[in-house]
Amino acid sequence: MASRIIGTIAGLSSLLLWFSFHFMNPYNDLIGIEPFFTTTLLLALPACLAIYAAWRRKKVPMLIAFIWSFPLSLYTGLTQSMYSFFGITCLFYLTSYFLMLLSERTNK
Repeated sequence: MASRIIGTIAGLSSLLLWFSFHFMNPYNDLIGIEPFFTTTLLLALPACLAIYAAWRRKKVPMLIAFIWSFPLSLYTGLTQSMYSFFGITCLFYLTSYFLMLLSERTNK
Protein backbone atom coordinates (compact mmCIF):
# COMPACT_ATOMS: atom_id res chain seq x y z
CA MET A 1 0.00 0.00 0.00
CA ALA A 2 2.83 2.40 0.82
CA SER A 3 4.42 1.78 -2.58
CA ARG A 4 1.15 2.72 -4.26
CA ILE A 5 0.89 5.99 -2.31
CA ILE A 6 4.54 6.96 -2.78
CA GLY A 7 4.52 6.13 -6.49
CA THR A 8 1.30 8.04 -7.12
CA ILE A 9 2.40 11.11 -5.17
CA ALA A 10 5.77 11.10 -6.94
CA GLY A 11 4.15 10.83 -10.36
CA LEU A 12 1.60 13.54 -9.67
CA SER A 13 4.28 15.80 -8.19
CA SER A 14 6.41 15.33 -11.29
CA LEU A 15 3.48 16.20 -13.53
CA LEU A 16 2.76 19.35 -11.50
CA LEU A 17 6.42 20.38 -11.60
CA TRP A 18 6.54 19.72 -15.33
CA PHE A 19 3.43 21.85 -15.88
CA SER A 20 4.97 24.65 -13.82
CA PHE A 21 8.25 24.30 -15.68
CA HIS A 22 6.58 24.92 -19.03
CA PHE A 23 3.59 27.10 -18.44
CA MET A 24 4.48 29.20 -15.38
CA ASN A 25 8.23 29.62 -15.77
CA PRO A 26 9.10 33.21 -16.73
CA TYR A 27 12.43 32.08 -18.18
CA ASN A 28 10.90 29.49 -20.48
CA ASP A 29 10.99 30.02 -24.23
CA LEU A 30 7.38 29.57 -25.31
CA ILE A 31 8.25 29.58 -29.00
CA GLY A 32 10.72 26.68 -29.07
CA ILE A 33 9.28 23.19 -29.31
CA GLU A 34 12.49 21.27 -28.55
CA PRO A 35 12.63 21.90 -24.76
CA PHE A 36 8.93 21.09 -24.48
CA PHE A 37 9.38 17.84 -26.42
CA THR A 38 12.48 16.83 -24.45
CA THR A 39 11.01 17.40 -21.02
CA THR A 40 7.73 15.79 -22.00
CA LEU A 41 9.62 12.74 -23.14
CA LEU A 42 11.99 12.60 -20.16
CA LEU A 43 9.82 13.85 -17.28
CA ALA A 44 6.08 13.80 -18.01
CA LEU A 45 5.80 10.40 -19.70
CA PRO A 46 7.81 8.59 -17.00
CA ALA A 47 5.56 10.26 -14.40
CA CYS A 48 2.50 8.83 -16.16
CA LEU A 49 4.18 5.43 -16.29
CA ALA A 50 4.98 5.65 -12.57
CA ILE A 51 1.35 6.41 -11.73
CA TYR A 52 0.24 3.46 -13.84
CA ALA A 53 2.83 1.18 -12.21
CA ALA A 54 1.83 2.31 -8.72
CA TRP A 55 -1.85 1.62 -9.25
CA ARG A 56 -1.30 -1.71 -10.98
CA ARG A 57 1.48 -2.70 -8.57
CA LYS A 58 3.88 -3.47 -11.41
CA LYS A 59 7.54 -3.43 -10.47
CA VAL A 60 9.13 -3.38 -13.92
CA PRO A 61 7.31 -0.27 -15.22
CA MET A 62 8.23 1.56 -12.00
CA LEU A 63 11.89 0.68 -12.49
CA ILE A 64 11.64 1.76 -16.13
CA ALA A 65 10.12 5.09 -15.03
CA PHE A 66 13.05 5.61 -12.67
CA ILE A 67 15.72 4.75 -15.24
CA TRP A 68 13.95 6.75 -17.96
CA SER A 69 13.65 9.94 -15.91
CA PHE A 70 16.96 9.65 -14.05
CA PRO A 71 19.28 11.62 -16.40
CA LEU A 72 17.18 14.78 -16.58
CA SER A 73 16.07 14.43 -12.94
CA LEU A 74 19.70 14.27 -11.88
CA TYR A 75 20.47 17.38 -13.92
CA THR A 76 17.54 19.36 -12.53
CA GLY A 77 18.12 17.90 -9.07
CA LEU A 78 21.51 19.55 -8.92
CA THR A 79 20.17 23.03 -9.67
CA GLN A 80 19.26 25.64 -7.10
CA SER A 81 15.65 26.10 -8.04
CA MET A 82 12.29 24.62 -7.22
CA TYR A 83 12.81 22.20 -10.11
CA SER A 84 15.41 20.37 -8.06
CA PHE A 85 12.41 18.45 -6.69
CA PHE A 86 12.47 16.43 -9.92
CA GLY A 87 15.43 14.63 -8.39
CA ILE A 88 13.41 13.81 -5.27
CA THR A 89 10.44 12.52 -7.25
CA CYS A 90 12.78 10.30 -9.25
CA LEU A 91 14.16 8.85 -6.01
CA PHE A 92 10.60 8.23 -4.88
CA TYR A 93 10.08 6.13 -8.02
CA LEU A 94 13.01 3.99 -6.89
CA THR A 95 11.69 3.87 -3.32
CA SER A 96 8.31 2.71 -4.59
CA TYR A 97 10.00 0.02 -6.67
CA PHE A 98 11.91 -1.30 -3.64
CA LEU A 99 8.76 -1.28 -1.51
CA MET A 100 6.95 -3.29 -4.19
CA LEU A 101 9.86 -5.73 -4.28
CA LEU A 102 9.89 -6.00 -0.49
CA SER A 103 6.13 -6.54 -0.21
CA GLU A 104 6.28 -9.24 -2.90
CA ARG A 105 9.01 -11.11 -1.03
CA THR A 106 7.22 -10.88 2.31
CA ASN A 107 3.98 -12.18 0.78
CA LYS A 108 5.65 -15.35 -0.52
